[in-house]
Amino acid sequence: MNLVKTSIALTLTAALTAPVMADEINFYGRANLSAQFSDDGNGEGSFTEIKSNDDSRIGVAGNLQATDSLKVVYRLEYYVDMDGDGNDKSNWTKPRNQYLGLAGKFGEVRLGIHDTALKMANRLDVFNDHEGEIKVLWEGENRAKDSITYISPKFGQFYGLFTYEAEGDGESKDGISAAVLYGDAKLKKSKYFASVAVDQEIDDHDIVRAAFGMKLGKIKLGVMAQTQEEISTGVEMDGALVSASYSMDKWLFRAQVQTADYDDVGEQMGVGVGVDYNLAKNVRLYSNINTFDMDTREDKEYVAVGLAYTF
Repeated sequence: MNLVKTSIALTLTAALTAPVMADEINFYGRANLSAQFSDDGNGEGSFTEIKSNDDSRIGVAGNLQATDSLKVVYRLEYYVDMDGDGNDKSNWTKPRNQYLGLAGKFGEVRLGIHDTALKMANRLDVFNDHEGEIKVLWEGENRAKDSITYISPKFGQFYGLFTYEAEGDGESKDGISAAVLYGDAKLKKSKYFASVAVDQEIDDHDIVRAAFGMKLGKIKLGVMAQTQEEISTGVEMDGALVSASYSMDKWLFRAQVQTADYDDVGEQMGVGVGVDYNLAKNVRLYSNINTFDMDTREDKEYVAVGLAYTF
């Protein structure tokens, strides 16, 4: 593994010292805050809060044309804690995707902190980065540290993703994540999307996830199925998800149902509905209602009204 890292480092050094033909830098961010009624199911009852959702971020990304056929790509992105409720009050940011890599006809290779292939293959969760997202009931929404990510070129509508997570200096083992995808995950450039993804030894879990999405006019439909096993305990889970959205002028209506059947804690279910209203191209108002039936544990409920601004 050290030989692999050394070879990649030498390649990056050579690319960076070559004449630079172009420089494209993009500074971006998103502020997302909601006022909400919350019940986390911890036995302490309900409360009101101002929530800085996982969607809030700031970053810089770009590429350098190192040679006629090779680009250096990079991204430095941070989550921003806008409500001050983080565990470490002195640290109001934490890393999201942060990488340096090379891109060419061979595809793209990235080194650093990066969403796993399995996580990247999920674009059908209509409550992503909010209280109702799929990671409440399922494992697999991981951002791998000490990782190498490969994104293949497209072969027609097909392409592949691969993540290798090194063990680093901790007690975790090497892990891999891989996915094969078809079509546009956001259903903007194609009417259909499909993916099959697997995790092995990622965050102490082995996972298989399959997804299918389609667009019918202004309606988008998605289905996912997942099976997972916690390696250290042997606890298994089988789950399914159905999502739908409907756009009408400046409005977007969303709904989602997710299930999880665990060996140890039984059947769990999450149900959510939401609506967005676009005030401008980069400003939206939204409202979400999410409930989780946790079977043998306390149920969870969230009602939120929020505002998001993207720049």
